[in-house]
Amino acid sequence: MLIDLESIEAKHVHPILAQTVIPRPVAWVLSQNPGDDYNLAPYSFFTVVTGKPPILMVSVGKKPSDGSFKDTRVNIEARKQFVVHIGSRNQAQAMTESSRHLDHGQSELDRLDMKLVQEEGWPMPRVEGCLVALYCELREVIEMGDTPQSLVFGNIKKVFVDDQVASINDQGRYIIDAKGIDPISRLGGSEYGTLGDILNVPRPD
Repeated sequence: MLIDLESIEAKHVHPILAQTVIPRPVAWVLSQNPGDDYNLAPYSFFTVVTGKPPILMVSVGKKPSDGSFKDTRVNIEARKQFVVHIGSRNQAQAMTESSRHLDHGQSELDRLDMKLVQEEGWPMPRVEGCLVALYCELREVIEMGDTPQSLVFGNIKKVFVDDQVASINDQGRYIIDAKGIDPISRLGGSEYGTLGDILNVPRPD
């Protein structure tokens, strides 16, 4: 089957991409609402972009109800800092629940049994129980596509990794235990992927 994306309706394109570009890591993004509470939302069109400087990108769509910008983009542009978490298998239900569309300023955390932890040296907290959190500052936002999507680029300033999944070897290199993180990834529809066997294939010299 060869699918010509230019010959089908746009509404059918996204499901094809979501089911073929798999698995996709999920950015569970915490941003600050107006006031003292926070927005928490998952995005699977997400990746790291460069290592020097360390930059990541999260692609944020618009609200299906009225076509306005999602709270994540609005909050990040207004306050500049945000925190990207990597969720684990046991957080799949909470992550999915946090994708619910709420009015601007309402916090998903009020509906979830989750707490925040303030890390010294950073203005925003992180979600308790997430083993990985990337503390970011807004670099730029680029709009792309017909909708358009908001490509939010962030400079990664600090990375929290729980001690139970992190170590340093004799060469001073940080070793992160992928199995210990037990991350979930996005597939198509309502499906998520988890880590099965991990292949170790050395790169050629």
